[in-house]
Amino acid sequence: MFKVKVYVTLKESVLDPQGTAVKHSLNSLNYKEIADVRIGKYMELTVEKSDRDLDEVINDVCSKLLANPVIEDYRYEVEEVVTQ
Repeated sequence: MFKVKVYVTLKESVLDPQGTAVKHSLNSLNYKEIADVRIGKYMELTVEKSDRDLDEVINDVCSKLLANPVIEDYRYEVEEVVTQ
């Protein structure tokens, strides 16, 4: 079994109004050193071992459902879970 950590973020060329609002709020709270904020999504998937290639499965899932490839990038980390 695997635990897959998926991180989805807006592409650099896409405006992030939510991130801008958070940045302005932080600056107004006197955190002037905060120069930029980008908001994203984090998901954890538990994936059982199968005959299919894990990277292929995760890329399919991300590009078809978890991320919008037009405006978002994604990356993921895989760790094997040892069950007892």
